[in-house]
Amino acid sequence: MGRFHRHDDGTTHTHAHDGAPDHGHEHAVGDHSAYATGLERVTVLERIFTENDRAADANRRAFAEAGVACVNVMSSPGAGKTTVLAATLRHLRERGLRAGVVEGDIETSIDADRLRGLAHQISLLNTGNGFGGECHLDAPMVARALDGLDLNDLDVVLIENVGNLVCPAEFDVGAHLRVMVCSVTEGEDKPLKYPVMFRSVDAVLVNKTDLLPHLDLDVDLLERNIRAVNPSTQILRLSARTGAGLDDWHAWLTGALSG
Repeated sequence: MGRFHRHDDGTTHTHAHDGAPDHGHEHAVGDHSAYATGLERVTVLERIFTENDRAADANRRAFAEAGVACVNVMSSPGAGKTTVLAATLRHLRERGLRAGVVEGDIETSIDADRLRGLAHQISLLNTGNGFGGECHLDAPMVARALDGLDLNDLDVVLIENVGNLVCPAEFDVGAHLRVMVCSVTEGEDKPLKYPVMFRSVDAVLVNKTDLLPHLDLDVDLLERNIRAVNPSTQILRLSARTGAGLDDWHAWLTGALSG
């Protein structure tokens, strides 16, 4: 479902993936005509998103009732989400904020184990356990994970989505903010190749900048490509490993959560 997603107005929408930013926003269910079951596929997709939207609204109500802010953190595999989240959890704890984590992975508790002890509470959701091994978290999955958190004992919930540059961006999970981590090792072209993800987020954390001296990468071009796809997103350069730039990220997050 890499090109099919919903907007806040409930319309379904597709974006071209030809490398050029698509600002026309022609609303459609997408071209599924190459499939013999094209009409049936569209109907199924619409039902999936309708169910997801209802669950996302319920998640939002649960957060609102508990006075909790939620951040959905996305990236490709290996971009450094978990390391960024570990640093973020330390920062939130130092500020006296109780942070819960929904840890999404297809299998294993590896990342959840890394964050255990830093989070006030943590709820692991493996999509391979009853959710078909999906490559993203959707709102019903997050609702299941929230059963493992006491929202009334939290101030913030951080969702670590499954590592994937396509599907996680397409599903509203009820979060207040969407953030993605983009590693400099991924190249300058990713915003153009995967525009749905970059277009959907409030902030892009350009991570692993400590590796720039060893890479043939034009980081300014990377940022220009991000801007071409999403002119309004906040772009922050950092290295979660060395700590460079983390103060700016924490300051932005603090302001966004209190705004």
